[in-house]
Amino acid sequence: MKPNIVVVGSSNTDLVVQVPHFPSPGETVLGDGFIMAHGGKGANQAVAAARLGAQVTFVSSLGRDSFGGLAMKAYQAEGIITEFIQIDNKAPSGVALILVDPKGENEIAVASGANFTLTAADVEQAEPAIQSADCVLLQLETPLPTVEAAVALAKKHEVPVILNPAPARSLPNSLLRSIDVLTPNETEAEMLGLVGSDQPDIAARMRQLGIETVVMTMGGRGALLVRDGEQQQIPAFPTSAVDTTAAGDAFNGALAVAIASGRPLKDAVRFANAAGAFAASSAGAQSSLPMLDDVNGLISN
Repeated sequence: MKPNIVVVGSSNTDLVVQVPHFPSPGETVLGDGFIMAHGGKGANQAVAAARLGAQVTFVSSLGRDSFGGLAMKAYQAEGIITEFIQIDNKAPSGVALILVDPKGENEIAVASGANFTLTAADVEQAEPAIQSADCVLLQLETPLPTVEAAVALAKKHEVPVILNPAPARSLPNSLLRSIDVLTPNETEAEMLGLVGSDQPDIAARMRQLGIETVVMTMGGRGALLVRDGEQQQIPAFPTSAVDTTAAGDAFNGALAVAIASGRPLKDAVRFANAAGAFAASSAGAQSSLPMLDDVNGLISN
């Protein structure tokens, strides 16, 4: 049986320009190429999970415009259940402007649009899907009360919750204590006070905040798994980075699939590392997300 995952989050259209270097203030840089692609952290993670074999229900909000219409068709083509995607008649669909340099690093500006009209009431309509899920996956590109509503419903029905705390922001302790697995990158972990010069012991800080498990992604150095007061670094898979735009989303989608499938957490993180490495090796957001055979092939090789 397929693992059953509910993703609550954002949907954007990514407008990507490849540049020789990132512009300074006031500088115009001539790009080497342009890609328009479906993106948004929620959508990327939903597509990643679907391609890796999960049954995925996506809870999101789109504008009634061409970007929204194309996104809806794309999610349905991926086999994603779109019953709980709201259509906003006033707000435009979300858009992300992305610059990618020759090293594969990126700079991103997001106009959230309809993503910030997704409400707690919208999430509550999806309670039947959350109740039957094996895992709920969340990010922070929708309003915080919406995220909190999804967490509360998952806890009500004893469904594990993964929170990817991106974009980086401070979060209330009441929310952090309700998360089963927190997946920050190093910047986000510092924003949450988990790491930094004044906080050398991440496990001790997790105990103070009541956080059960942290999987901190560290790019080419892999991921740090911290739980029960113990730390374990799970190595990355070697890859030639082309575009890291959706690597973190591939990681989170894969981690949700593995956890929902009942894999041990260490194995789940290794599986997620492979998915992230594969995504970083090609351009684009959803266009770079791997299929299950891609990830298994990378692991076996």
